[in-house]
Amino acid sequence: MNGPLARRVALVTGGSRGIGAETARLLGAAGAHVFVNYREKARRAQRVAQEITDAGGTATAVRADLTDQAAVSAMVGEIGRLDVLVLNASGGMERDAAPGYALRLNRDAQLALVDAALLAPSARIVFVTSHQAHFHRERATHPEYEPVAASKRAGEDALRARVPELAERGIGLVVVSGDMIEGTTTATLLERRHPGTIDDRRGRAGSLPTIAEFAAEVVAATTAPLESGHTVYVGGGDYLEAG
Repeated sequence: MNGPLARRVALVTGGSRGIGAETARLLGAAGAHVFVNYREKARRAQRVAQEITDAGGTATAVRADLTDQAAVSAMVGEIGRLDVLVLNASGGMERDAAPGYALRLNRDAQLALVDAALLAPSARIVFVTSHQAHFHRERATHPEYEPVAASKRAGEDALRARVPELAERGIGLVVVSGDMIEGTTTATLLERRHPGTIDDRRGRAGSLPTIAEFAAEVVAATTAPLESGHTVYVGGGDYLEAG
């Protein structure tokens, strides 16, 4: 398939559903060979990979719990060279999440994957986050989301600290931060625990980005001529005014 990412290899973590799945589909449509990472849902990830293939692209579902270094090493060995790394996977709101899990996944695992990945010169890393996490220091968030927001902000800060080191290797980092997006796991969990959360946020923001709109911005960030460390904001004008 021809496209701006033809002959490029991309990995999307947490790529079996939601934003990750749509990002994977769009990367495939842009010509990249896409590795769709998943932790447990093999059929779902394989379905995404098949959709990319059916549309004329190429893709492979690849399993790895990002908090398991052995699994990450095996995944990296299977993938080989990477041109695009989309750090989309996150968590910490699960009811059975162990203490400290959010920080292990949203900070430590992100850094470990960047260190382990065989990133090509001129590769682009895209860190996917939310306004609730990106603006964690300026704006309060839901108590249930607090561990996620704090740990994702810690992950973003840790990656930003690597910008000079990555630049020496020709690798760039772009952060894509989005407002609440209906249909994502976070929005669904918050709505379940606090009915009306989505409507309230939509009322204050005026509108909310869709999964497709946000994923399109993530994919655009993989090739856009942006300075390393740049942040792309999607929706949430009130956050930007406050920030």
